[in-house]
Amino acid sequence: MVETVVDTFNSLLGIGVSQDSLTWWHMAMRAVVVFMAALALIRLGSHRIFGKNTAFDIVLGIIYGSVLSRAITGNSPFWPTIAAALTLVLLHKLLAILAFKTNSGFGNLIKGKSQELVKDGQLQWDVMRSNSVTENDILEALRHAGHQPDISTIAVACLERNGDISIICKE
Repeated sequence: MVETVVDTFNSLLGIGVSQDSLTWWHMAMRAVVVFMAALALIRLGSHRIFGKNTAFDIVLGIIYGSVLSRAITGNSPFWPTIAAALTLVLLHKLLAILAFKTNSGFGNLIKGKSQELVKDGQLQWDVMRSNSVTENDILEALRHAGHQPDISTIAVACLERNGDISIICKE
């Protein structure tokens, strides 16, 4: 019984068929299974993987998508590709736990750290230059935060690890 179910499943996915022999419905079935597997793996990992986050999260998202696409197109063996995707999610989770537990050192290494762009109304040009942030970027962040676009009103503006600019205005 179990063998028959496995054989049927493998037949629907075109497992054991050469890449050139995969039909449109093999690819469609693979897409459905990969989608469900990816959803389950993301739930296992972290919802942050595809949010607006650090380079650490974005890199995983790019590699994860690339690996899973190979399972759909048949460029790689199906089950080992799913296993590779699971490995990536678990690695991301492990590194995130290590970053949390080490607080600053390791976390800063893989996720980066915030940097002050404005301090007491004064632009920090060296930090801005090294991060390719313009005065207009800071003014835009002020407007997004609902403030008048006046840099002298800023107590602190930071470039956060995820690329956002956060602003604390003077009282």
